[in-house]
Amino acid sequence: MDFNVIYKTSRSATIEIINNDIYNTDLYNVYVDDVLYKESVNTNVFSIYNLEPNTQYELKLIKGFESVTRKLITSYEYVTLNVKKFGAKGDGQSLDTQYIQACILACPDNGRVYFPKGNYYTGPLFLKSNITIEFDKDATLIGDIDRNNYPVLPGVTYTSDETDEYNLGSWEGNPLDCFASIITGINVENVNIIGPGVINGNADNSDWWVDVRTRRIAWRPRGLFLNNCKNICVQGLTFTNTPSWNLHPYFSENLRFIDLKLINPKNSPNTDGCDPESCKNVDIIGVYFSVGDDCIAIKSGKIYMGRKHKKPSEGFNIRNCSMNFGHGAIVLGSEMSGGIKDIRVSQCLFNETDRGLRIKTRRGRGKDAVIDGIVFENIKMTDVLTPLVINMFYFCDPDGHTEYVYSKEKLPVDDRTPYLGKFVFRDIECTNVNVAAGTFYGLPEQPIESIEVNNVSFAYSNNPKPGVPAMMDGLDPMSGKGLIFNYVNKVNIKNVRFDGLKEKDIECFEVKKFIK
Repeated sequence: MDFNVIYKTSRSATIEIINNDIYNTDLYNVYVDDVLYKESVNTNVFSIYNLEPNTQYELKLIKGFESVTRKLITSYEYVTLNVKKFGAKGDGQSLDTQYIQACILACPDNGRVYFPKGNYYTGPLFLKSNITIEFDKDATLIGDIDRNNYPVLPGVTYTSDETDEYNLGSWEGNPLDCFASIITGINVENVNIIGPGVINGNADNSDWWVDVRTRRIAWRPRGLFLNNCKNICVQGLTFTNTPSWNLHPYFSENLRFIDLKLINPKNSPNTDGCDPESCKNVDIIGVYFSVGDDCIAIKSGKIYMGRKHKKPSEGFNIRNCSMNFGHGAIVLGSEMSGGIKDIRVSQCLFNETDRGLRIKTRRGRGKDAVIDGIVFENIKMTDVLTPLVINMFYFCDPDGHTEYVYSKEKLPVDDRTPYLGKFVFRDIECTNVNVAAGTFYGLPEQPIESIEVNNVSFAYSNNPKPGVPAMMDGLDPMSGKGLIFNYVNKVNIKNVRFDGLKEKDIECFEVKKFIK
């Protein structure tokens, strides 16, 4: 048994067990300076709170007859400001926005804003740089249900010399007006948002989930929105009942989302878990997802933003996470006109999602819409209808059902044509497969470059449910299918097992090189 301290602040630390277990592990006890902190922990990632700043601690983990010790020195902290001393009531009824915001703005560099026990009814709160915000385990932010109390972030404001644009708001890959989120960061850096508290968007008691395709004043807020931010860590919190996406980092870098819970009802619309857009160096570690849409959806804007900024999402580590019930466990696209590259997913559970890996793109995303360097390894999927899906005919947007998008004819490669590169799937176990093990649809004019499937098993449901594995025109429902490859330059299959498959295991159409 071994572990690393993967993150620390002035008041907290997160450990990660070093093993090959998937999300959960054998029970262990956690000691801080030889005092029992928590017993019978069963997750690979675990956080410790209520530490003192600039102090050395000895962390010890004991599992059976094994024990491992690590020393930790917490970070420096200048001062703590308590939001209740600024006037916040925390009674769940009084509007506390201005008092909390005053506390945040008054906090100096290396200071801490502290939320003690209470229910803080609030509108959007704006972050500032170089601070820590901590929520007590019994502290909850509750979102105001009146959209008229939410500031609007303009999508486009032209600069004074009319040569550029200042982009604040965003909605589904375009620079559009949106409401500020419960927690909003604009051009801030070096911020920790920590603690075992709760951010409750309160959407279940409002009209945020009603008539969601109609813009009313502006588009819906998120639980957390980070626009052009750097060095941000969100640790330990639970986000729930968010008006739309739980976490939306946007044109930001060096981000860590650690040991979180992102929970929304299954039927809540567009309540994705974490949707990083045009972001660099992102760690998503030890996060539990149970949401109404995709668990993680990595994006980089529609064609306007992709062409203008050419800013891919890149350098992601997604590890020791549990994805439950969403449409897709890990989704790339479909708004990815700036590209996506170097994504590694490991030691994750996918449970009852429609799809495991889901890649969505289409003609019209553009030549910068390059997805490459994608590795999925050591994954366990249970009751996932179709574990692996790559779809270059995704029928989104107003023109999604046009002949240009759905045509299976070989069209010219031009500035609108996306590209999919190398994908590796290894050491994956899938049980209760229903629709198909995997479907891969490249474009006739731009085939998927390379797909490797190595040491992967697919066990089928006794009575597989029919369904459409990919959202594309001209695809009929299917059930109990194997791996289907369409327009791929190279397919490499090694040690792939099918249990209970009644159809053909592997079907190839227009595959240039097949290795088995």
